[in-house]
Amino acid sequence: MDLLLPELGLFFWTALAFLIAFFLLKKFAWKPILTALHDREKSIADSISSAEKMKAEMSNMKSENEMLLNQAREERTLMLREAKDTKDKMINEAKEQAKEEASKIIAEAREQIEQQKNAALIDVKNKMGSLVIEVAEKVIRKELSNKAEHENYIKTLANEIKMN
Repeated sequence: MDLLLPELGLFFWTALAFLIAFFLLKKFAWKPILTALHDREKSIADSISSAEKMKAEMSNMKSENEMLLNQAREERTLMLREAKDTKDKMINEAKEQAKEEASKIIAEAREQIEQQKNAALIDVKNKMGSLVIEVAEKVIRKELSNKAEHENYIKTLANEIKMN
């Protein structure tokens, strides 16, 4: 029971030791401990505000990244559209050029055909003329007294011309 009911001397010396320890701690340790606690509290608060700033910056960066991504998509769409338009334009130009070339070739072919046709007609006319002259020459050379012989001779010459 002595432990439960301390004597006055023990109480006094315990209180005196406590007060000496309290004053020593207050004089030498209390300020550095409080300063360390305040410094720690300040560093925690700074870290929290820094983290919030970082979070806000990350949010801003995320929105900027989304904007950049959307711009990149729009630019890609625009570039694809321009490429398609360029491709269509090149194809149309090639078609037009091919049509022009085909028209030119057809016109040249028609012109050559017309020239060959005219050359053939001239050749036929020349041959016909030479044949007529030949027939006339033969008729004139042979002076026939009989008109029936004359007509018969012309018919044989005409048949010869048809065979050639």
